[in-house]
Amino acid sequence: MNYFELLKLAAPETIVVLTALAVLALDLTSLRGMETRLRLIIGGMVASAGCAAAILWMLVNPQHADALHGMLVVSPLTQIVKICLLGLTICTVLVSLEAKFTSHAGEYLALILLATVGMMFLVSAEDVLMIFISLELTSLSLYILTAFNKRNIKSAEAALKYFLFGGMAAAFMLFGLSLIYGLSGATNLHAIAAALAGKGLDPLLVVAIVMTVIGFGFKVAAVPFHLWAPDAYEGAPSQSAAFIASGSKLASFFIFAKIMMIGFAGAEGSGAFRDFARGWTPVIALVAVLSMVLGNLVAVVQSSVKRLLAYSAIAHAGYMLVGIMAHDEQAIVSLVYYATTYGLATIGAFGVVALVEDGAGDDKLSSFVGFSKRAPVAAFAMMIFLLSLAGIPPLAGFFGKFYLFAAALKTGAPNLGLLWLVILAIAMSAVSFYYYLKVLKQIYVVAEDRTNKSKATEVSLLPQVVLLVVAILVIVLGCFPDLLVGPLQGSLLPGH
Repeated sequence: MNYFELLKLAAPETIVVLTALAVLALDLTSLRGMETRLRLIIGGMVASAGCAAAILWMLVNPQHADALHGMLVVSPLTQIVKICLLGLTICTVLVSLEAKFTSHAGEYLALILLATVGMMFLVSAEDVLMIFISLELTSLSLYILTAFNKRNIKSAEAALKYFLFGGMAAAFMLFGLSLIYGLSGATNLHAIAAALAGKGLDPLLVVAIVMTVIGFGFKVAAVPFHLWAPDAYEGAPSQSAAFIASGSKLASFFIFAKIMMIGFAGAEGSGAFRDFARGWTPVIALVAVLSMVLGNLVAVVQSSVKRLLAYSAIAHAGYMLVGIMAHDEQAIVSLVYYATTYGLATIGAFGVVALVEDGAGDDKLSSFVGFSKRAPVAAFAMMIFLLSLAGIPPLAGFFGKFYLFAAALKTGAPNLGLLWLVILAIAMSAVSFYYYLKVLKQIYVVAEDRTNKSKATEVSLLPQVVLLVVAILVIVLGCFPDLLVGPLQGSLLPGH
């Protein structure tokens, strides 16, 4: 394969990189004298246009190729996941158009785009070296985005915790991947699976599986590797937290599923009730149970909405791990749909939190009192986002859970061995409904204190319109799930 063909395969990533450079150059030259809001809007439009151009390229030029032995695998499935990632990036950029936490508009937008490039390379990788490099490119950008609010000491503290935990998790992951290389003599996932086939569960392979789960458990904020998440979500600017909770979740879960299903094929074991067998499935089951239970129960007692959303993210990581346990094609479709729709709802929820923070100065539950009167459109959007996260039909979150749990039950057939996990997930979803309603109660039910005028800041129209558009997307993907599920299933058909 020559360089021109390679560049053509990596064209979407190249477009996003060029867009990041263009946003930086534009902000440092033509826009430097303008007010921050205008710079963010113009830069955001350029960034969104670049992401849209990358999406258009993939729609017009569908490709199927494997470059450099799995370093860059372009297939219909990876292209759909990249389109979802770019869509989440555009939504993040749009909810950041009136951000007030920084005057460095160009640098902020460029970091979002560079993180997106890392995620795009990540979902296309089937080689452990490329996977690790892409993860680090993504992580470095996210660390800086977490620390971007220089006016808030919590932002620096959150970034430091995120960085330290991230460095430690990367070490565990690298150690696990090096053991896999030592056992198989290969770095390509398919070659690893072929080399390990028929060898049984070697003690070193067990250690490698555990190390890999630890590394990715951190990336997806699953218990007990979640300790960074509440502080990072609370301390980071809301828009940065939205991106960490959406795009990086989709990319991380997709590659996590790919490593477990392809690289560790044959070492699944079983997580079925009364039929446990050694392998990676029982390990994932344990992490999923801990994530769902701890995430939902601790979220109930939170008074900070950002921390509430952080523990909610930990619980949702548990639901998505159930999808990985299903380890078949239907599970991949369900996982991508769930992660995408969850990402949309989370970006919207953090967008609303950012509006409340700008007006009230904090994200406490009490700060949401009377929000429905100050910003009725944004309040309605928040209701859609939270009900979708709770899994209320006909919103996208309901169908996400339905597809995931159906895939898990199908895998456990004929004795429905994973039924115990699905029942637990449904019970924990009922708990989540309670704490999401706590937020909506503050917005719609609790009477506003007339004597406190400090929180009566009017919300401008632009962010409300953006949030309404995101809410409509959540409704549309819920009412017509086949808009995303159909192409995903089609991409897995023979001949694609």
